[in-house]
Amino acid sequence: MKLQELIAKRVEVWEAAKNFVETHQKENGTLSAEDNEAYEKMEAEITDLTSAIDRARRAEEREAEMAKPVNTPLTTKPQMAEITEEKTGRASDEYRKAMLNALRTNFRQVSNVLQEGVDSDGGYLVPDEYDKRLIDVLDEENIMRGLATKITTSGEHKINIAATKPAAAWIEEGEQLTFGDATFDQKMMDAHKLHVAIKVTEELLYDNAFGLENYIITQFGKALANAEEDAFLNGDGEGKPTGIFHATKGGEKAVTTSSASAITADEIIDLVYKLKRPYRKKASFIMNDSTLPGLRKLKDNNGQYLWQPSLVAGEPDRLFGYPLHTSAFAPEIKGGKPAVSFGDYKYYNIGDRGSRSFTTLRELFAGNGMIGYVAKERVDGLLILPEAVQILYMKGTSSSSGS
Repeated sequence: MKLQELIAKRVEVWEAAKNFVETHQKENGTLSAEDNEAYEKMEAEITDLTSAIDRARRAEEREAEMAKPVNTPLTTKPQMAEITEEKTGRASDEYRKAMLNALRTNFRQVSNVLQEGVDSDGGYLVPDEYDKRLIDVLDEENIMRGLATKITTSGEHKINIAATKPAAAWIEEGEQLTFGDATFDQKMMDAHKLHVAIKVTEELLYDNAFGLENYIITQFGKALANAEEDAFLNGDGEGKPTGIFHATKGGEKAVTTSSASAITADEIIDLVYKLKRPYRKKASFIMNDSTLPGLRKLKDNNGQYLWQPSLVAGEPDRLFGYPLHTSAFAPEIKGGKPAVSFGDYKYYNIGDRGSRSFTTLRELFAGNGMIGYVAKERVDGLLILPEAVQILYMKGTSSSSGS
């Protein structure tokens, strides 16, 4: 089934689910055990279709990328052809080919050209093309990289934040001016080291038919993206980024539910309006995938469902009119813990320090015919303006603990 057909099918199932609830619910808004079981089957189908939509979208993006021409078509006369600037350093084809050869030979054959990209730990910086493709994987697999502000750092990075602002005042003609002092706070970003290791059999490594390049980029990219997203959401800032759900350094605690296991429509609406209006213009929700089914039944005071499925490929679902993003790393519903964030995540800064690098584990797996590779990066993340993100907590007693 094609992507748009899956989207249309999900809308159809959702409309059927809404109609089922409205025609089967009792006066107090509940369903019988039998009807609730039937509704949950519809919910499960909606969830399965959502997963299928995500897979189909990624497949279409890959097909579009693969369909791009390998060579640039000739569009000018030979005598008028433009002279293109030769790529050098890590952007050159020579560097990329040397890296692939080094990977395939377990770094036994290292071309002199790779010396241009030796990092401080003795590894080799990945070619610019690899680095770009790794970033593409991180952006695709990591919702925070698509929502946050990304900066490149060269070490510890200071960010100045306006703590107080000068106020305007009315004065009479000829009166003396009054001056207010603007004060500034500072946020510090570091560069925490993240690494991921994979193993490849020697048979695959030396088989030229095996797409080693794409395999390594994909495996490293997904693993790094998952670790990053977990830290960007839940990190405690100790040797890793600080997450938006951190109790003291993340978003502001705005709403606490009346139940330890369920969220009401009024609580979602309260969360939205706890966020100051300027931030609401570009705000969106983040929650765990498992939290969403319980929110699909919620209605506002006009009887309209808060959740609205996307009708267009590439557009996120919406909750109370705002984009909704789900992540397997966002906190699940649990008493005393954060469950939903709502805010403008451009105020979350992701600091990338330099380029990613590859190293090899020469001896660790030598006895079983495996070759180990390690990819490393340095990155930090920090919400520089906590009021830009509001957090909904579940009722309980442990909300003061870390993340």
